[in-house]
Amino acid sequence: MIDVKECKTIWSNCLSVIRDMVGDQSFKTWFEPIVPLSLTDNILTIQVPSRFFYEWLEEHYVHVLKDAIHAELGPSARLEYAISTDGKTVENNKLYNISLQSGNKAGSKTSDSASKSHSDTREIGQFGFDVQLNNQYQFENFIEGDCNRLARSSGFAVAKKPGATSFNPLMLYSKVGLGKTHLVQAIGNYIKKNHEGKSILYVSSEKFANQFMEAVKNNSIRDFSNFFLKTDVLILDDVQFFANKEKTQEVFFHIFNDLHQSGKQIIMTSDKAPKDLAGFQERLLSRFKWGLTADLQAPDFETRVAIIQKKLETEQVEIPSDVLEYLAYSVDTNVREIEGVINTMIAQAALNQRHIDLELAKQTIQSIVQNVETEVGIDYIMKFVSEYFSVTIEQMKDKTRKREIVVARQVSMYFAKEYTNMSLKSIGSNFGNRDHSTVIHAIQSVNDLMDTDKKFNATMQDLMKKIKLKAI
Repeated sequence: MIDVKECKTIWSNCLSVIRDMVGDQSFKTWFEPIVPLSLTDNILTIQVPSRFFYEWLEEHYVHVLKDAIHAELGPSARLEYAISTDGKTVENNKLYNISLQSGNKAGSKTSDSASKSHSDTREIGQFGFDVQLNNQYQFENFIEGDCNRLARSSGFAVAKKPGATSFNPLMLYSKVGLGKTHLVQAIGNYIKKNHEGKSILYVSSEKFANQFMEAVKNNSIRDFSNFFLKTDVLILDDVQFFANKEKTQEVFFHIFNDLHQSGKQIIMTSDKAPKDLAGFQERLLSRFKWGLTADLQAPDFETRVAIIQKKLETEQVEIPSDVLEYLAYSVDTNVREIEGVINTMIAQAALNQRHIDLELAKQTIQSIVQNVETEVGIDYIMKFVSEYFSVTIEQMKDKTRKREIVVARQVSMYFAKEYTNMSLKSIGSNFGNRDHSTVIHAIQSVNDLMDTDKKFNATMQDLMKKIKLKAI
């Protein structure tokens, strides 16, 4: 056996290969937590945090692991997993084994709404604008993923050199709840900390427009404009609020020009790309496009996992891996909704003095996430298939090997994989706690029958049509 120090060196070399093959967020989420344990007879054993973690690696990254291990140890190398439970390694770390020769394939404080409690709030001038930089919004707790990488990278570049990059103005856009406000406030907080001589003003477009109307009434438009021209960094949130406000757009146009010509940094957010904003002067829209425009999209599964983990870490709460998986799969709209579910779930657990489990997660999601009850789920699929094949759900969960029951079970597993976001492990657990390899075999068996049996294929097509009607 190679000593632990050398084993770590070998795994570090493997990680160097893996890093070049996957995205940064995938690497941080799925590979950084891995701990190398031993290397014996060219078999590398690694420890992973949970069975779900292992299953995800096996489903999605076997080829990556294969290439990395083979590059480091040669084509005869194999990989074995040890599953960590409550910080301890399971005794039988030989239980999970992948022969890499075969190449087989087996959330953060990121809210868009500004907090009402500010750790750095001060009144500026006669117009009553607040700095409104919330110290909770930092780059460190903004979870990066494929969905927001350009926005985050450009935002950080601006924060390091405000007004000195080609990203001026920086326009960030997205639907609600995807982290625009978090990101622009993180920029402001970074500049505040690292560029002490820079003055920063964060203001909503609605408040800008309202204060401008007050200035019109008070005949103090010049003072209003001069107030903004004194700032080094202007962060304007929700610029779409200026739509069809001709006079507000006019004054902002001149403020924008003067700031830009003076090398001051302008940062804006919107719910749409500049080209899709209606009710705006064309000359103003053209200036929105001068610098860099970046969108933030709904987070993918891996980013949602990272967001949930960060949120739970902040709240110092631990949840089982199956609950984490269920949350990440079920709440796929925006970050704000993810945070709402987690906060509600934690509150319910504390109020009722119960542990956070899968049942509590389901109850919480059904009370918050719209339309969750109308979606196709495992219960609906099992009931639908059992009635079609005239077998009972209990029979599909049983150990019986009767052909008609086996077929019904395999078809149910196939549809569960096709129409739900459940993992192989979760699907198997609903059929008498069968493991993920049984689910893989079932899916392959159904695919093979569809290819070779015309009658069975016609049956599957009929079933698919009926299930799709439910999913609409």
